Amino acid sequence: MKSLLSIALLLGSAWAQAQTEVRLAVHKSFALPAEVLAKFEQDNKAKVSVIKVGSGNEMLNKLILSRAAPIADAVYGLDNSNIAKARQAGILAAKQPASRAVAADLPHALAVDYGYVVLNYDKAWFQKNNKPLPKTLADLATPAYKDLLVMPNPGTSSPGLAFLMANIADMGETRAFQWWAQMRQNGVKVSKSWSDAYYTDFSQNGGSRPLVVSYATSPAAEVHFSKGKYTTPPTGNLFLKGGVFRQVEGAAVLNKAKQPQLAAKLVQYLQSDAVQKAVPEQMWVYPAVSGTPLPKVFEFAQVPGQYAQPSAADMADKQRQWVSRWIRTVLR
Repeated sequence: MKSLLSIALLLGSAWAQAQTEVRLAVHKSFALPAEVLAKFEQDNKAKVSVIKVGSGNEMLNKLILSRAAPIADAVYGLDNSNIAKARQAGILAAKQPASRAVAADLPHALAVDYGYVVLNYDKAWFQKNNKPLPKTLADLATPAYKDLLVMPNPGTSSPGLAFLMANIADMGETRAFQWWAQMRQNGVKVSKSWSDAYYTDFSQNGGSRPLVVSYATSPAAEVHFSKGKYTTPPTGNLFLKGGVFRQVEGAAVLNKAKQPQLAAKLVQYLQSDAVQKAVPEQMWVYPAVSGTPLPKVFEFAQVPGQYAQPSAADMADKQRQWVSRWIRTVLR
């Protein structure tokens, strides 16, 4: 019996040693079922180490700071508001693997999912307080909506950055920052991340703010996670002009990856049927690969008729100064 146990231990040790580690840097909202990642590991005799590196822009900044000795082989969670900055900083491999046909593409990476950054509102709060919903972004800067909005910081949060990009694309830089100066005076609250804004400050989850920068799919998620408590969403979407951004997230092999070939396979695996089918109810965004079926609960997710975003060149060239100006305008 002891010899059989010893053989089993040796075999287990040999298997562990035979596995090659591939590291995937992700933002804090990344989620996939364990069995989905296990399938990749089994098929490739590899061990996937998922490294959560904060919010979207925090992750990008850490990847830039560590580019001489990358903390990962591949990255998931860069999006169309910061992918050009990643490319300019030299953190992405020059050659990326081939992509499947997608409904929303992303330069320099393989699109994995997309969603719409919008304003969510707490239906019960507005009904209880007999307050009409704002019809424009300008409304939010009036006394009637003082101290009602929470916004994730665009310097650390990709949804926060996406919302700022939509503002600038629609209003122009000068008017957008004039509006944000008014919002500061009107009591906008700034959180470090989307999860802080949504799960701590949003009144639907016990906070004091009935308006939050979030996603158009969040109402569907509220129904899903209520486990039968809600048959219709307790929250709604506001598709205000200048307040909607289509965010496309993707995956890419990192420059100087220790395991570039395995990283390329992992990046492509994030476009596999198994991953794409899991994306909607795991991360509450739309799967990027064309033809992927959606779960029934997504009937409560609305697709806006319009969205605004600056050109890719402007987002690459001006993003840093825009974020710095926003911080000076709103926080300092």
